Amino acid sequence: MAGEPQADCLFCKIVSKEVPATVVRETETTVAFRDINPQAPTHVLVIPKVHYPDAASLANAEPQIAADILREAGAVAADEEIDATGFRVIFNTGSGAGQTVFHAHAHILGGRGFNWPPG
Repeated sequence: MAGEPQADCLFCKIVSKEVPATVVRETETTVAFRDINPQAPTHVLVIPKVHYPDAASLANAEPQIAADILREAGAVAADEEIDATGFRVIFNTGSGAGQTVFHAHAHILGGRGFNWPPG
């Protein structure tokens, strides 16, 4: 069922603390942790504690939690001291866009310059 933890989901296991992660922030609705394959000096993921396969389904079902992810993205950027120099927030949706874990999540990237358009 949408919103419910999935037994085979890596991020659900991080939320339940079955799988360790380097958590940098946690709220009632979100967890933020360092990416294990960083693509920038700062690369943190912000995930909802509820399970939805992608950002669009999360936003349709629980827009307040989608907003919480964006709010936490800004807080992570401030904590990591990349808010003044600039940071990127990315939601990959679908395998064609590079999504590999099908639990909604935002990538917070910073600490280096980025090209536009992205790869």
